[in-house]
Amino acid sequence: MIRWLLTAVLALGLTAPAYADEELKVGYVRVMDDAQAMLAYETGLYKKYGLDTKLIEFSSGTDLIKGIVGGQLDIGVLGFSNAFTWVSRGADLKIVSGAQQGYHSLVVRNDSGINQVEDLKGHSLASQKQGSTADIVLKGVVLANAGLQPDDLNIMGVAPAVAVQSLVGGRVDAAFLFEPYDRIAQLVAPVKQIYQIGEVWPFPCMVVITSGETLKKRKDVIWAALDAQRDATEMLENDPDKAATYITDYFIKDPVVKSLNQGDVPAKEVISQAIQTNVFNAKLTDDDINRMKELAVIMTKQGILPKDKPFDVDALLDLSWQKARGL
Repeated sequence: MIRWLLTAVLALGLTAPAYADEELKVGYVRVMDDAQAMLAYETGLYKKYGLDTKLIEFSSGTDLIKGIVGGQLDIGVLGFSNAFTWVSRGADLKIVSGAQQGYHSLVVRNDSGINQVEDLKGHSLASQKQGSTADIVLKGVVLANAGLQPDDLNIMGVAPAVAVQSLVGGRVDAAFLFEPYDRIAQLVAPVKQIYQIGEVWPFPCMVVITSGETLKKRKDVIWAALDAQRDATEMLENDPDKAATYITDYFIKDPVVKSLNQGDVPAKEVISQAIQTNVFNAKLTDDDINRMKELAVIMTKQGILPKDKPFDVDALLDLSWQKARGL
């Protein structure tokens, strides 16, 4: 009865009743790309749409996708390449909405002598885990467009916070970073940004993924979650200062960031600025889908996807929610 009522309420575009407490398990990674999931939780937006939500953190999208495949999660905000990999192995997954356009910056130490991507040859670089969306894009787009092979440099797959510390300590010459770690690195380490992929090769880095079975059995719950995250996305885009007050603690525990040249910078200011560098969008456009198809070709060339037949991106997409919401 509760689920039927929730479906009817959402179809009318109304707020779900307080007693419609459908359980929802959301997986996320502690990067700005997943801010809408954190914000929807912290501001009570999931609750507004009748969901009793548990937010579960993972160290990477590569790990998160296993929770969806295994049925421990209802949805996750992560890179779509993870879904491609698992679907190629027989998993039943669906991409149900967009989340964030790709923001990955290349920051280099001032003493490294690196001024453009081509200069990375022979240097060390910290990035994400092998097989992650960041790793695939770094090797298949950033380096490839500069005429470099992955073996031309020493790439280390580490957590973003570790990458920042490695820059500070001089253990690496460069890093390929998400926000807010790009912003933090430029404050605490002697680095400069020389490249940002969103300016050169925009793509839908993060999407919302669920399993085909979950979508079939709990479509009303998944749609309610997407409604909550859409509202959070609107706050991120329209009022980043307000959004920052809710999610700063996810990234920075201290009230200030002690920078090299700017003194003490308020943590909330750092996060607000990081929010503003990103583009959050719940809608997947035709251009986004075409870019996903380009990346599927890159993944095939890299040997991540099977080479015996073209990967069918369209089969993963279920965009009925965004069509129903007029996005």
